[in-house]
Amino acid sequence: MVELKTDTSIDAMHAAGRVVGRALTAVREAARVGVSLLELDEVAREVLREAGASSPFLGYRPSFAPTPFPAVICASVNDAIVHGIPTPYRLRDGDLLSVDCGAVLDGWAGDSAISFVVGRARPADLRLVETAEQALAAGIEAAVPGNRIGDIAHAVGRVCRTAGYGVPQGFGGHGVGRRMHEEPEVPNEGRPGRGLPLRPGMVLAIEPMLIASGKDGYHEAADGWTLCTNDGSRAAHVEHTVAITESGPRILTARVPV
Repeated sequence: MVELKTDTSIDAMHAAGRVVGRALTAVREAARVGVSLLELDEVAREVLREAGASSPFLGYRPSFAPTPFPAVICASVNDAIVHGIPTPYRLRDGDLLSVDCGAVLDGWAGDSAISFVVGRARPADLRLVETAEQALAAGIEAAVPGNRIGDIAHAVGRVCRTAGYGVPQGFGGHGVGRRMHEEPEVPNEGRPGRGLPLRPGMVLAIEPMLIASGKDGYHEAADGWTLCTNDGSRAAHVEHTVAITESGPRILTARVPV
């Protein structure tokens, strides 16, 4: 069942989303060569503590996971697509890092992700991240009343495929509300005009995931969480929580200065 949020609820979700935006901004500013993924997780934890927010990631255990998630961010490096567990690994020059973060404030959740290069960037990585952002923007543009879930999925997938990138199947966006993951699912590929109609009050996480080689294959790492590309190619992941309103899509997780 898809819950339609009131304007008041969406405002409350925006407050949670601003916490997520601050956390991601702080992590990006702290992400330098030599900094560990565990240190970045602590940066995000401090932002959540200061805001009086909790993490929907910490302790989360979906059916596929062998253990509860141990951190407040997912930190996925290079060939890791999503769900990377922060470790003592220290960032190296040219690493491509994707960071996913969530927050729960006053009972409402926000969820967002960014991808960026640490240190000197390869042009191919910059193009991958730029395309991911373009796919996200296209998905958000399609998130209007009268469209359907398939229109969002088609918009995201078309940008990714046109640029020659792979799209991992079976993972994508989702509804957001009192819980981080709610109905409906929001695939990263689909047919326009198909799927659930979009109505004002729906709140969705739209999150393109791209594989640089153009192949779709991925596998689960030994930790039972991290999804990695099969061919070792790099990946990017970006995400916003977006409310569907009569006046157009409202981004609830915009980046906020620390």
